[in-house]
Amino acid sequence: MRTSQRIVGGTLVAILLAQVSGCGTLFYPERRGQLNGQIDPAVAALDAIGILFFVIPGLIAFAIDFGTGAIYEPGGRYSVAPERLQEAVGSDGRIDHARLRAILREELGHDLPLDHPRLIRHSGNLEQLAAFGLRPAA
Repeated sequence: MRTSQRIVGGTLVAILLAQVSGCGTLFYPERRGQLNGQIDPAVAALDAIGILFFVIPGLIAFAIDFGTGAIYEPGGRYSVAPERLQEAVGSDGRIDHARLRAILREELGHDLPLDHPRLIRHSGNLEQLAAFGLRPAA
């Protein structure tokens, strides 16, 4: 195979891989996990361009962006001060989900479904905290 054919083939593979993974997922990874909201016109336009050039990868890009929620614009504030979140942690170190939901509703103005099936919960241990140089404090 000649060098020019390899370059063209490599370029086409790179373009197809970029189209297969959703544009919003690549450009705005912090948006993943949103359940709804207003659609970001820039991400939708980039996905639509993918449909114009490559129909199947463009449709896959739309599906990925809608599936991950990266196509939605963030609605206002989406962070809460850690001091405020400490109110939801009990003396035994367990999180009171009802209190956490109330704090998030008050601070962010959104009623977040903490019992949603797509919600990913991570649990940690003391070794993980120590690896980051943190001490447990509840």
